[in-house]
Amino acid sequence: MPPIPPEPIKLAVLDDYQGISAPHFERLNPAFDVTIFRDTLLPYNHPSTPDNVKQELVQRLKSFTVICSMRERTPFPKELLKQLPNLKFLPTTGHRNAGIDMAACKELGIKVTGAMGTGRSDSNKVAGKKRKGPDSTTQHAIALILGLARGIAQDDKVVKEGGWETGLATGLSGKNFSTLGLGRLGGNVAKIMHLAFGMRILAWSSSLTQEKADEKARELGLDVEDEEGEKAFKVVSKEELFREADVLSVHYVLSERSRGIVGKEELGWLKKSALLVNTSRGPLVDEEALQAALEKGAIRGAALDVFEIEPLPKDSAWRSTKWGENGRGRLLLSPHMGYVEEETLGNWYEEQVENVERWHKGEELLHVLA
Repeated sequence: MPPIPPEPIKLAVLDDYQGISAPHFERLNPAFDVTIFRDTLLPYNHPSTPDNVKQELVQRLKSFTVICSMRERTPFPKELLKQLPNLKFLPTTGHRNAGIDMAACKELGIKVTGAMGTGRSDSNKVAGKKRKGPDSTTQHAIALILGLARGIAQDDKVVKEGGWETGLATGLSGKNFSTLGLGRLGGNVAKIMHLAFGMRILAWSSSLTQEKADEKARELGLDVEDEEGEKAFKVVSKEELFREADVLSVHYVLSERSRGIVGKEELGWLKKSALLVNTSRGPLVDEEALQAALEKGAIRGAALDVFEIEPLPKDSAWRSTKWGENGRGRLLLSPHMGYVEEETLGNWYEEQVENVERWHKGEELLHVLA
């Protein structure tokens, strides 16, 4: 009598909004029983998530041995991890994932790996070539800044509804671009706004010095200062950053210290003509304070790619179509698309599958996070 084959290992692929993961995970059959989820439940650790939704998430995930997550779409706090007794391996995507409690994973014996976005290791000589030019999130930030300043979405709507010119665009040339954070993304966006539009760059973060800003300018191929002694990236106080901003762009790492770093007071420092753009993390900006500022037209407009709760609840005030009307500030939204490029997501899935194969064979894992 032939031996009975082992039961396939249960594997979940979470938050595949675009439905593109299946071809990548097919080759894991028949060793793995793959289930793909296209939707995201409310985060387990958010104060507004009802207990019944928390339990729905537990019921959805508790039978899986391997759960492949996409960035921070589904957070894994310790309280959730403790209720997933079968979970042994949690591959995620990107270089890090602040939504996963890494210490709890180590404590519970759950392996966590990341994905660098270069594809499978055996094809990196081709797929892993470094692409020239700005990264996906930088491109998206620039698109939102220009889309908001030029009123692209609003004008598109007006023309399609039979209208014509109804508003005024905001010029950027020679104005002040304030970057809250001057890391990789903040520096890249600032460089483009400086070179392309001649914008004056102001920068602030809690640990930023002028010396570090000068070093960042050199790293990006900019002259540290021009012939008149004007710094490429001028470090200012937090208050000056907001008060002088024509465009305020958020490029900050989310932590307990930085949560709400753009609050009611900071928004009150902005000019009435200012534009605010957030492509970093939603909780960095006090959403209620920003909604209030836009509601009364205290700033000209905002462009948001990230939110406190994602996906955005159906009843969210952000989903109103009344922004930009009757004295309200303009609002341009996108559904956390900064990193969502077909090639990047495909490469991430390939790397996840490779790590699942390595885990199954007991081989060394790539990009271990916990």
